[in-house]
Amino acid sequence: MATAPASDYIPPPPLTGSARLWGTLALSAATFMNVLDTSIANVSLPAIAGDLGVSPNQGTWVITSFGVANAIAVPLTGWLSQRFGQVRLFTASVMLFVLTSWLCGLAPNMTTLIFLRVLQGLVAGPMIPLSQALLLSSYPKALAGLAMALWSMTTLVAPVMGPLLGGWITDNIS
Repeated sequence: MATAPASDYIPPPPLTGSARLWGTLALSAATFMNVLDTSIANVSLPAIAGDLGVSPNQGTWVITSFGVANAIAVPLTGWLSQRFGQVRLFTASVMLFVLTSWLCGLAPNMTTLIFLRVLQGLVAGPMIPLSQALLLSSYPKALAGLAMALWSMTTLVAPVMGPLLGGWITDNIS
C-alpha cells in the first residue's frame, strides 16, 4: 500500500459554528484542569503530609514530582504527536490525566502518591501544547488572536482557582 508524501498533506478546513464552540470549550477545559493541578495541592500539603504520616518537607514532593515529570514530557509532544496523531495523543492524555487524578485521591501512602503524580505529570505534558495546536487549527488564521485570547483565559483563572478549590476540598471533603 503506497502512502502519499508528507508534502501532499492538506490540512482540514477550520471548524465552524457549534463544532468550533464545543472544540474551544473542550480544549480550554483540558488546559484549565492541567493548570489547576499545578496549584491545587499547594494549600493542602500540610493535610496531605499529616494524613500520609510524612513531614511537610516530604509532602512537597507531591508538587515537585508533577512539575518535573511535566517538564520532561512537554518536549516529547512533537515526536509523540507525529507518531500517534495530535487528536489521539490529546485524547489519551486527557483520559489518562483524569484517571491518574482519581488514583492520586485514592493513594494509600506517600510513595504511591508520588509515583502517581509522576505519571500524572507525564500524561499532562502534551495537553497544553496540543490544546494550542488543535485550537489554532480549528480557527481561520484571521481569528487566531481571538482563539488564543479565549484559551488564555483558562491559564489565568486556573492558578487562582487552584488554591481556593484545594482549600475547600481539604476543609470539606478529606
